[in-house]
Amino acid sequence: MTKKIFIAGLGLIGGSLALAVKAGHPKAEIIGFDLNEKAMKLASSLQIIDHAADSLAGAEEADFIIIAAPVESSLTVMDELAGLSLKEGAVITDVGSTKQSVVEKACVFAGSGAIFIGGHPMAGSHKSGVEASRERLFENAFYVLTPGPDVTDSMLIKLQNLLRGTKAKFLRLEAADHDRYAGLISHLPHIIASALVHEVEEAGKEEPLVQQLAAGGFRDITRIASASPTMWRDILVHNKETLLPMLESWKNRLHGIEQLLREDDSEGIYAFFERAKSSRDKLPSRQKGAMLPFYDLFVDIPDHPGVISDVTGLLAVQNISITNIRIIEAREGIMGVLRLSFRSESDLIYAKQVLEEHMYETYEAP
Repeated sequence: MTKKIFIAGLGLIGGSLALAVKAGHPKAEIIGFDLNEKAMKLASSLQIIDHAADSLAGAEEADFIIIAAPVESSLTVMDELAGLSLKEGAVITDVGSTKQSVVEKACVFAGSGAIFIGGHPMAGSHKSGVEASRERLFENAFYVLTPGPDVTDSMLIKLQNLLRGTKAKFLRLEAADHDRYAGLISHLPHIIASALVHEVEEAGKEEPLVQQLAAGGFRDITRIASASPTMWRDILVHNKETLLPMLESWKNRLHGIEQLLREDDSEGIYAFFERAKSSRDKLPSRQKGAMLPFYDLFVDIPDHPGVISDVTGLLAVQNISITNIRIIEAREGIMGVLRLSFRSESDLIYAKQVLEEHMYETYEAP
């Protein structure tokens, strides 16, 4: 019998999950709903979904319901779903970046015959909207599942089987553990990156040159600050109790660095950076986690008209998609460097092979 999957929220994540589910279950019927009618029409025309629903009531016949919305919106959707006559044994999941509030809200489904399992696919893109959806978005990424105490192993396996087309690495965590880990490796860095952008913006009001200089390395290390303000507002509000102690710890660490500078403690300053370098060098370099990895390839290019179109043309012929391109250095009479960003490691490796066959010198970041 054809399984019906209802997806509430047709953005990048909802659309990509629809494609991944269809890849794993070609006969599945994907029903989509979004408050944005344009997104629904686009999802239909791009054949990301099979049918568009008029309302959340379209979930009543679904075997699986995926809530692909920011946390605050997801909580509202859960309340509305609880008021419907859902199918007995239907599995409901979400994709929110915080899990405790969502798992606690799952009590609204008690006695309904439906089962809720919290979820968080830890992958994303610099692009947004259903038009940016792609089947491989979650490949090799961690996909965290946070089942409540009443969820059996067979129920969990049922959801994992549905999501097998994502080719993600499933990880079971308690909701509190997920929020703590995500707070440290994703939420806190976003706060810091955004604060740095504010700092440069304020300085730029008095010294405009600052913002011009920030177009290089500073833009790179703060690119995560470009994420959706709505999503990050919800994340901070719902992970408040986890983030407050982390922020306090961060302030103490900054105070420690301040003291090293005041005391001219060069050995202490060296030890600070040496320890950070050693620790970072041990981190997995090509594994997707809470923050999107960057598959960057650097290409030395001669100062010659048409060289950039030559590089991109060679890759286009091989159907290798470039997600971002930047000229790091290009001054008259000297060689420049192109930084090409790809959506996957396999694309990077293939691009490197193609360009080197055409006598371009390439290298990856250490």
